[in-house]
Amino acid sequence: MGTLAVRAAKGPRAVLLLALTGAVLLALCGVSMTFGALSVPLDQVWHTLLGDAPSSRVDNVIWSVRLPRTVLGLVTGAALGLSGALMQALTRNPLADPGILGVSAGAAFAVVLAVGVLGLGSLHGYIWFAFAGALAATVLVHLLGGLGRSGYTPVKLALAGVAVTSVLFSLTSAVALTDPDALNRYRFWSAGSLAGQDGEVLLRVLPFLAVGAVLALSCARGLNSLALGDDVAKSLGLGTGPLRAQGVVAVTLLTGGAVAVIGPVVFVGLVVPHIARVLARYAGVGPDHRWLLPLSALLAPCLLLAADIAGRLVARPVEIQAGVLVAFVGGPFFIAMVRRRRLAEL
Repeated sequence: MGTLAVRAAKGPRAVLLLALTGAVLLALCGVSMTFGALSVPLDQVWHTLLGDAPSSRVDNVIWSVRLPRTVLGLVTGAALGLSGALMQALTRNPLADPGILGVSAGAAFAVVLAVGVLGLGSLHGYIWFAFAGALAATVLVHLLGGLGRSGYTPVKLALAGVAVTSVLFSLTSAVALTDPDALNRYRFWSAGSLAGQDGEVLLRVLPFLAVGAVLALSCARGLNSLALGDDVAKSLGLGTGPLRAQGVVAVTLLTGGAVAVIGPVVFVGLVVPHIARVLARYAGVGPDHRWLLPLSALLAPCLLLAADIAGRLVARPVEIQAGVLVAFVGGPFFIAMVRRRRLAEL
């Protein structure tokens, strides 16, 4: 009876945690709509969204710039957070992240290849290359991470990802330098930014991200079993192969779609799942992926939007790309995680 009471108490606390995170995200959306080269008071933002803009300039700024930018941060942030949490669960590797394990670099290289070599200038054309590059990089990193006598270890996988990422970014730069159009697009896009995109771009990528999110969230129960080990999971009736295949497809869609639009933003998928696990532990739900995945999907856009807002304010009137500021947070976090894993695992 006591166990049932404890389980019943966990649900409302977890729901409250999700609600509070959603409230923080909503507040950040409001701040994102307010600050920029032109500061717009929040009440004017609200009136503009309701169709009663105080001026044509404010109307244009909100609908053409701020709203697409904010929604893009919401959607791509959620995609990166989900893919990071999913990768860490599938590999049982706390260092897993689409940026660190080469998934983002694979997508970025394929996009620049499509633009610089094949001349594809529209998202509808090169997004398929982003998916193919993300998938190929995922397979390559996992193959390299399993080499050697000691077999597969989390730190070896992370190091394989860093090596593949370095090689792919070098190749990406080489391709970009041979084509002026590709170089102009790459210089801004490679830093990872929410600026410069319109609502049409978001509508084109949204179906892919939505399918990836559904696939990722439907893995939650299976991931709870997989956390106990492959043998235990199989004894519980879980098909680990189909689960991992579904997870790889979800990560490919989420990361490939996000990278194609905002560039290779790294560390969001690394930092956010760890924060989600700490908060979930305080909420009493522990490592339950039915709560961790939605929580990661809410926390990640909080981080991305906060970085984007800070980038607009730190060096006004010049903007610092969100990906640069996220790296300032994620880099030391990654180093701390590697130190905790004690490179003796090698």
